[in-house]
Order: sequence, then C-alpha cells, then structure tokens
Amino acid sequence: MSTPAPRRRMTGVGRVLVVVYAIMALAATGRSFVQIVSEYADAPLAYSLSAVSAVVYIVATLALVFADSRVWYGIAWVAIVFELAGVLVVGTLSIVLPDLFQHPTVWSLYGDGYLFIPLVLPVVGLRWLWVTRPGRPVAADEPEPLGSRSSW
Repeated sequence: MSTPAPRRRMTGVGRVLVVVYAIMALAATGRSFVQIVSEYADAPLAYSLSAVSAVVYIVATLALVFADSRVWYGIAWVAIVFELAGVLVVGTLSIVLPDLFQHPTVWSLYGDGYLFIPLVLPVVGLRWLWVTRPGRPVAADEPEPLGSRSSW
C-alpha cells in the first residue's frame, strides 16, 4: 500500500489566499507609508498599527507561499493568529475607545475600510492551514480541499 503524495497548498484556494494576502500587504504598506511620512504626529498609535499590520501581512504572505516547510508553516500559524488577535483587539478598541482611533488603521472597526477582509481573511487562512497541515492523515476516499486540483 503506497502512501498518498502530500497535498500541495499552492493550488486553487491556497493560491487565491496568497494573492489576497499579497494585496493586503501592498495596501497596508502603502497606507502606513503615506500616513507615517505625511501625518505621523497626528496619530502615532494608529499609524504605527497600520505599519504593524503591513508587516504581519507581508510575513503571512511569505509564510503561506513557503508553508510546505515546517518552519514556514509554523510562522504562518503565528502570523495569522497574531493578525486575528490584532483585528479583534484593534477593532474592539476602535469601538470602545474611539478617541484612540480618530484616524483609521487597517484593523479599525474590524477592517471596515477594507470591506471587513481583515476580519475574514485570518479565519480563512487558519482554516486552510488546518486542512492542509503536514502529517494530517488522509483517508483514501476523502476529497481534496476545495480547489486543490485547480490548474490556476
């Protein structure tokens, strides 16, 4: 009886996930750069948090791309859990203590300025990491994750 080949993460849904993370990395980096260069004194906390979110999205993107390595897989988990915690904490604080966030960040109001993608993306990312985790036993009749046979 042969062992099934390991599942590839960078197909179908995994590839779309990486593209969305890359877009968020670019958007957050651009936003934080402009905010810090032009208006940092107006809202240092908010603009620093935008920069932190940019770094998290960059690390998560790279970690998802290289997640076939156990080290990068672990980094992906840490980055995405940190992202989810950041969105929840900053989102909640921006509602409870709006004076702290008079200037929006990527994660303010749970990412409402980004169509709530910052709130949904880490949930999808964690689910994807769980479904494609290394060493996960796969039954012979179990279907592959949605989109894993895509040629895209």
